[in-house]
Amino acid sequence: MLSNAFLIAIKEIKRNILRSFLTILGIVIGVASVIAMVMIGDGTTANVKESISKLGTNMLILRVGQEKKGPPKEDNSSKPFEEADIAAIKNEVQNIKAVAAENSTTVNIVYGNRSNSSSVVGTNNDYFVIKDWEITDGRIFDDSELSSGKSTCLIGTTIVKQLFNDENPIGENIRLKNITCNVIGILKSKGASAFGRDQDEIVIVPLKMYQQKIKGNKDISSILISITEGKFIDNAKIEITSLMQERRAIKVGEVDNFNIRDMQDILSTMTSTTKMLTYLLGSIAGISLLVGGIGIMNIMLVSVTERTREIGTRLAIGAMENEVLLQFLVEAIVLSTLGGIIGIFLGAAIGYMTVNIMDLPFILNSQIILISFFFSTFIGVFFGYFPARKAARLNPIEALRYE
Repeated sequence: MLSNAFLIAIKEIKRNILRSFLTILGIVIGVASVIAMVMIGDGTTANVKESISKLGTNMLILRVGQEKKGPPKEDNSSKPFEEADIAAIKNEVQNIKAVAAENSTTVNIVYGNRSNSSSVVGTNNDYFVIKDWEITDGRIFDDSELSSGKSTCLIGTTIVKQLFNDENPIGENIRLKNITCNVIGILKSKGASAFGRDQDEIVIVPLKMYQQKIKGNKDISSILISITEGKFIDNAKIEITSLMQERRAIKVGEVDNFNIRDMQDILSTMTSTTKMLTYLLGSIAGISLLVGGIGIMNIMLVSVTERTREIGTRLAIGAMENEVLLQFLVEAIVLSTLGGIIGIFLGAAIGYMTVNIMDLPFILNSQIILISFFFSTFIGVFFGYFPARKAARLNPIEALRYE
């Protein structure tokens, strides 16, 4: 009985192929939208994770002032850190791999007749360890450059492209404001950060040079700390917090004038935000599935009206009500399932093209595909039941008289 109902459903769909296509269009658009939106959202989330991983491994960020959400911002409202704080962390906190100051500002970089506004970071050699930053050409700072504040620097690939084109910048002098700085190394490209900033548009100089010649003070606004293993991060945070409270003379009950965050905190915040947006967009797109279901119900009601005499004939020669109900219900389910299948392939294609254009990872979420497919089938059952029941309950005599 079921196979017969299925064959009749296929026959009716073929008989009105254009109307059938327009009927399932809402389902196709709905399923395709949900899959494409989720695919883009998953790709964005993966991209955020990858970007944050580029910022450093097992890294803690110690900043002046109370915690602020979003991209790092310099806080001048609290007492800045000192180089002695870096030494204290190295000597008194367990499982420390590397510690580096991170002072930064934006400066106009000039080479010849070319210039570019770029981020300049004052730090030490531990910075490259913490950030997992490789040197593709040249070298890092030597001890004399770090201790004397000599005007040397390493530059990112964006600076190389914008100022030097195809020339080798090693050994060349660039100007930071009115300071001549000798290029001793080139950093490996890292691309854009999780906040959209180009990480390769950077110049790294010795901390003492930054303090003496660029900022004119000995302040340190933030300290980067790398822990040997991820399992020691929580204990390290506790030890560093206690150490800083002691060094900054913060009394019991007073609010800390510093904050410490690990990359997992930042990762959790950003991924939860992108996932929430993904589900929101997917839910909005899913509304079109309901619209498609209403379209199926509408067309099935029209179909019942058109085939009233046929239904009356079947009932008159002995067809059971449940057989008629099954026939129309199967037809609605076939329509919605067909729409779901087409929507899955269309959504995957749109998602694939979009993530490639946006340069995001391609992630095919099998779970959302199954949910979309079963939901589209459920819509066929839900919205097809009322027209099918109406057909099954027709009075055979009145149906045969219907013109």
